[in-house]
Amino acid sequence: MKNNHKALLDALCRRLSTRASVETGVFVLLVAMTAVSAAMVKEASHLPALASVAQPGADRTNASIIVAANRTPAANTTAAEPTRLEPTPAEAERAERILERKAEQVRWFNGRPVRPARVVWMTVTAYSPDARSCGPFADGITATLHSVETNGGNLVAADTRLFPFGSMLSVEGYDEGNIVPVLDRGGAIKGHHIDLLMPTHKQARQWGVKRMPVVVWEFADGKPMEDPRKFR
Repeated sequence: MKNNHKALLDALCRRLSTRASVETGVFVLLVAMTAVSAAMVKEASHLPALASVAQPGADRTNASIIVAANRTPAANTTAAEPTRLEPTPAEAERAERILERKAEQVRWFNGRPVRPARVVWMTVTAYSPDARSCGPFADGITATLHSVETNGGNLVAADTRLFPFGSMLSVEGYDEGNIVPVLDRGGAIKGHHIDLLMPTHKQARQWGVKRMPVVVWEFADGKPMEDPRKFR
């Protein structure tokens, strides 16, 4: 009888040990699956940092609400060329007049002489760096890792296939027409479309959506344009 009890006890211990091993394995597997799932969700839910604001009721034929600061570079940079929206004859004539007028001005930017290179008709919208525009990504940092306060808070988000970081633009009605740098970009900013940084959400909404001429500037000292990502 004693031997039977010992055999029964040994069998029960082996069964409990096997069950514990199985449960431990299942637990480890569940933890691993949870970790993988969390990583996949985080990667899939990566959102741009700054969202622009369009004025309610504004014409969105040529522009929608624009995302303005996706700081993660795309893995594949061979995207299709942006579609060019040709200016009307009246717009082209106005652009020529603007270029002639700007050519008479002597300007400097970052301590270097600049001159107007061309005038491009663009869809121009605006965004703000606060939580109402950026949500949880309102960290005050642009795609070039510069603060949104750079250049006095006057900067542009653009399609860097057209305007590489560091490009110099001027827009009538923004920063008194002064030259402002391209320091931001976004996945939804495509082609002839730029986004202007405004101090507040209210000012961004007041700007709305406009189609207007934008002056593109170039350095006149013969030296190449500097990449703003290399200095902060």
